[in-house]
Amino acid sequence: MRDHALIREGDHVLVGLSGGKDSMILLQVLAERRSSVPFDFQISAAHIEARGIGYQIDRAGLRTFCADLEIPLHMRSIEPDLQEDPAKAACFICSWHRRKELFNLTKELNCNKLALGHHRNDAIETLLLNMIYHGSISSLPYSLEMFNGRLQLIRPLLDLDEAMLKEFANLSDLLKIEKHCPHEERTRREKISHLIRQIESFHGKGPYNIFRSMEKIFTEYLPGKPGIQTLL
Repeated sequence: MRDHALIREGDHVLVGLSGGKDSMILLQVLAERRSSVPFDFQISAAHIEARGIGYQIDRAGLRTFCADLEIPLHMRSIEPDLQEDPAKAACFICSWHRRKELFNLTKELNCNKLALGHHRNDAIETLLLNMIYHGSISSLPYSLEMFNGRLQLIRPLLDLDEAMLKEFANLSDLLKIEKHCPHEERTRREKISHLIRQIESFHGKGPYNIFRSMEKIFTEYLPGKPGIQTLL
C-alpha cells in the first residue's frame, strides 16, 4: 500500500486461496490490514479445486479459516486434462486453468483486483527459469493490468522472503489446508529452487541480490542486439 499502492479505497480484492501457507498468510494479513487502514476496501477469497489429478484439499478447514476472518469464500472446481499438451508440465497446465477460472470469477464478483501469494523466491525462480529455458529476462511484477484495465493482478507479498513466511506460519500455527498433490517436486521450478539454495550456500545474500538486480539494469553494459554494421 505504501510503496506500490497495490490497494486503494473502494477496491474489491479477490484473493486466490490455494490452501498453502503463502496464500493463507496473504488473506490473513489483508484482513487485519483492512481493519486498520483509514479507507474501505472489500476482500473475497476463492479456491479453485483441481479434480481428477489426485489433488486433495481440506474443504472444511478452508471454510473455517475464511469464516474466522469474516471473508466470503467462493469454491470452484476444474478438471484439467494433463495430456492436452504433453510438452507442458502438469503443474503448468493445472495452474493455467486455475488462473483462467479466477479471472472468470473476478468478473462474476465485480472484483477489480486479483491478489496472489507469490513471494520474493517465486520472483527469483521465475527470472532464472525464463533466462535458462526461454532466453529472456522477465519475472513477476508487483502489479499487472489485464483485460484492458478491467482487472489488476497484484502480488502484495513479493518483497518477503519465503523463510520469513515459513517462520510466521510456524509461530501462528497456521494449518496447511492443501494436503497433497502428486505432481509436487516434479517440475522445473523445484530444480530452480534447489539451484537458489545452492546460490545461497555460496553467498548468503545471493538470492536477495538477484531480486534487487531486477531494479538495477544497466542496458548499456549488456550485449543486446547489435545494429547492422559494415565490416571493412
